[in-house]
Amino acid sequence: MHRLTEEERNGVYKAIFNRRDIRSFLTRPIPDEKLRNVLEAAHHAPSVGFMQPWNFILVKKEEMKKKLAKAVEKERRALSIHYEGTDREMKFLDLKIAGILEAPVTICVTCNPFSGGDHVLGRNSIPETDLMSVSCAIQNMWLAAYAEGLAMGWVSFYKKSDVRSILDIPYHIDPVALISIGYTDHYPERPLLEIHNWEKRRQLDRLIFENKWETKETGKMMDSEDFPLPHQNKC
Repeated sequence: MHRLTEEERNGVYKAIFNRRDIRSFLTRPIPDEKLRNVLEAAHHAPSVGFMQPWNFILVKKEEMKKKLAKAVEKERRALSIHYEGTDREMKFLDLKIAGILEAPVTICVTCNPFSGGDHVLGRNSIPETDLMSVSCAIQNMWLAAYAEGLAMGWVSFYKKSDVRSILDIPYHIDPVALISIGYTDHYPERPLLEIHNWEKRRQLDRLIFENKWETKETGKMMDSEDFPLPHQNKC
């Protein structure tokens, strides 16, 4: 087993706890080497049955980015109806949801459920493991982007049919995520939704059960102090 030095170990946890979902970007170009490193990290994510169901569509043309941004804004307006008449309505509309027009590159990460053929080892019982594998690739992108000094934002407001149409994606391919990536001069210490009081981070102790699901607080819960991690007060 290859062991990390203490400095390397701390670097891993620093990236995990400090990476952020960013919405504000500079138009400064990304060096090809850095972008390639981020994609290499994604491609080395674990995948069930080693099926590697991902593809990456790099969107750099302004015309294409404008079409994607329009699709995202349309869905954001539609979702605002759910908060109509509540104290969250204006807060939601004021939130900056996407930085597609600012970021030099937006990556559409797709999932091909048939990339492993008719039978994929370990996928018979849980077919959704193809999406889980793609999510692992996206998380690797996030950590690699942080390591490269880049910011990344996961855009989740869009109709998949719109994205398929804009990017000529076949119907059987799932456009899982739109990822905006670039440099930023605003990298917050806390998640943006936490800063805007949209939600608070839940206490880990309340999310850990022993042996079976618990419907009430019974027994001794594991305390976070039992697992001291570097930088954990910053996440």
